[in-house]
Amino acid sequence: MTCAEGLSLQRVSAPFCIICLSTLRRHSSLSLCTVFQEDQFLSDSFHTHAHTPQRGHLQHRPIVMALPDTAPLLAGLLLLFHAFGAWAIVVVNMEDKVEVMAGETAQITCMFTTDEGLGGTTIQWFYVPPNKERQRIYNKEPMHEAAEQNTLFTHRISLNVNGTAAVLVIRDVGVKDNLEFICVIKTLTREEAEGRTQLQVFKSPTFPTIEAVETGISVNEDQSKIGSCKVKNGYPKPNITWYRNNMPLRNTQHEVDVSSSTTTESSGLYSVQSELTMKVKKEDKDAEFYCEVVYFVPGATKMTESQRINISVYYLPTEVNIWVESPKGKIKEGDTLELRCDNNGNNPSSITTIKHQNSEYSVDNKTMVRTNVTRLDGGVYECTFTETDNFEEISGSTKVSVNYLESAVITPKDSIAVMEGEELKASCNALSSLQTSTTWFKNEKLVSKGNTLSVKSATLETAGMYKCVVTVPEMEGMKTSGILQVNVKGSPQILGPDVQEVETYETTVNLTCSARGFPVPTIMWTTSDGKNLNALQTETEDGAQSVVTFKITSNVKVFCNASNDFGSKVVEFNIKAIQTPTKSPNIKKESKGFVIAIIIIAIFLLAILGSVLYFLYKKGRICGRSGKQDFSKRKSSKDNIVVEMKSDNTEEAILLGVNGEKQQPNDQ
Repeated sequence: MTCAEGLSLQRVSAPFCIICLSTLRRHSSLSLCTVFQEDQFLSDSFHTHAHTPQRGHLQHRPIVMALPDTAPLLAGLLLLFHAFGAWAIVVVNMEDKVEVMAGETAQITCMFTTDEGLGGTTIQWFYVPPNKERQRIYNKEPMHEAAEQNTLFTHRISLNVNGTAAVLVIRDVGVKDNLEFICVIKTLTREEAEGRTQLQVFKSPTFPTIEAVETGISVNEDQSKIGSCKVKNGYPKPNITWYRNNMPLRNTQHEVDVSSSTTTESSGLYSVQSELTMKVKKEDKDAEFYCEVVYFVPGATKMTESQRINISVYYLPTEVNIWVESPKGKIKEGDTLELRCDNNGNNPSSITTIKHQNSEYSVDNKTMVRTNVTRLDGGVYECTFTETDNFEEISGSTKVSVNYLESAVITPKDSIAVMEGEELKASCNALSSLQTSTTWFKNEKLVSKGNTLSVKSATLETAGMYKCVVTVPEMEGMKTSGILQVNVKGSPQILGPDVQEVETYETTVNLTCSARGFPVPTIMWTTSDGKNLNALQTETEDGAQSVVTFKITSNVKVFCNASNDFGSKVVEFNIKAIQTPTKSPNIKKESKGFVIAIIIIAIFLLAILGSVLYFLYKKGRICGRSGKQDFSKRKSSKDNIVVEMKSDNTEEAILLGVNGEKQQPNDQ
C-alpha cells in the first residue's frame, strides 16, 4: 500500500511490512524504513491522520503510529524528520474575475508565496475550454520559459514576473477569450498550489433599431404585431424591454406577448431581436412605443433607448361632426361655402357622405365646396359615415344660414318732380336678413341718413341726382344702392349776373349760357339788332346749357333767353370789339434791336482787327518796321502818327504819338 507523499508502506513478505519515510530537502534526501508485522500494522492500535490540502495553504501530513514494539523506533524517526526540516509551503492568491472590453489588453495577476524562494519555482498558466480539460498555454521554469505552441493564445500572451507577482498579459482580447484561467505554482519539493480567475470580456452592442408595422391595427383583433426591435453585436447578450408611454410591458396572457430571439454571430457576439404583439385599444392611437436595451460593461450596466414609434389604430366612430370650414363667421350670398366632416373614429373601410337636406346635392367625401351661394343654399347639411363591413351608419348635421341683401328700392321710382317751395320726400329700402343702414349722397357728399330723404322747402338747388346706399354693418361687403333724380318745378334761373361785359380783340367770340329749372328751359340767342343766333343746347343735371359762336365787327349786345312753362329769364352780354394794334410798331422795335446787335458785333470785330494790326506792327511786319530796330534813335516825324485831342474847356491841344507820348504843338 502507498501512504501520503513522503510516506509509503510496502509489503516485504507476510506477515511483515516495511514503512519508509522519505523527505527531500533542498539538494539532499533521506529515506528511513522499518519493518513490522502485518497484523500489528493492521491492528486497531495503528492510527493514521491525513488532512486534505487546501488551495494556497500548507499541506500537512503528520503520521502517528502506535505499535507496541515499534514506538521507540517511530519516535526516533519523527525526531530525525524534524531534524531535516518541514515540507515547503506554497500559497497562491488570485482575483475571482478580471473584466475587460473586447479589443483591449487583459492582465491577470497571480500572487504567490513560497518559503523556498523563486529560484526553484515553476509557473504554469492554463485555460479551461468549454466542456474540456484544462490546456496549458504558458510554462516558466527556472531555466526556461515559453508560450505553448498551437493554442489560441500563442502569439497574444506574455508573462511579467515581478517578485511574487506573475502577470499574464493577453493582447487583443476577443469575446472567445471569455474563459477561466489557472495559475499553478510548483516548488522543487513538488509542492504546488493553484489559483483561478474568470476573464470576462464585454462588447457594447449597436444602437437599437425599431420598426413599426406599416398597416393599421383594428381594436377588434385579438392580438396584433406592434413592431420589432433589434440590437446587434453585443457581449454578453443584451436584454430588450418594451415600453408603452414610459411604462414597461410584460408578458400578459391575451394582452401582451414579447418574444425574443438570439443569434450568435461568427465573431461570437450576440444579436437580439424582440417582437411586441398585443391587443390594441383606442387609446393606443396616441401611444408611443419604444424598446430599451440593457447591456454590460466592466464594472457597470448601461442602458440605451430606441426611437419612438406610433401605430395606426382602427376603431369605429361613436360621434360625427360637420362644420363650416370657410368662410369664418357669417355667410352672405356670393360667398364660397366649404363644409368639413369628421368623426371620432378611425376606420379606412368606411364611406363619408355630405348631403343638403333641402336638395339632392351630395358628395361622397369629407369636404363639400359650393361656390356663389344663395339663400337657397342655406339649411341643414348632414354627414353620414357608413361602415362597409357591416353597413352600419352614424351621422351628424349642422344648419347653415346664408345672409342676403336685395337691391335697393326707391319710392318714387327713378325720379321725382316737386314745385319750388314744396316739400320733397322720398324713401329707400332693401330687403335683408340682417339689420341695414341707409345713407343719401348728392355729388358724392352725404346729405341725409336714414331710409327717408326729406326737404321741407325745395329750391332749384335741391334738384339733382341723389344716390341711396344701403349697407349691412355686421358684414363687410354687403352693400346695394339706387339712384333718384329730383326735379324742382319753377321758372328758369340763369347762372351769373344779369348783365355781363365781354371785351375781345378777336373777330369771333364764344358765349355760354347755363340755366336751371324744370321743365328743362329752352335757351334762345338774339342780338340787339334783332338777329337770332343758332346755338347747340345740352341738358345738365338741373337744367340746360347752350354755347353760341359768332363773328363781330363792332360793339354789339347779345341776349340769352331761357324759358319754360313757368316763366323766362334773360341775360345780356355787352361785347366790345377792341381794335387790333398795327404790326409796324412791333417791326420798328424789332428793327432797332437788330441794328443794335449789328453795331455791337461790328465793334467787337474792329477791336479784334486793331489788336491784330498792333501785334503785327510791334513785330515789324507792317509800315517798313523791323523787329530789330534801335529804339534809342530819335523817332522821325514821318514815323509818328499824331492824333489831336481838343478839350471843350481849354484851347490847349495835346498831341499823342502812336505810343501814347505827349508832344508839343510845334512838333506837329
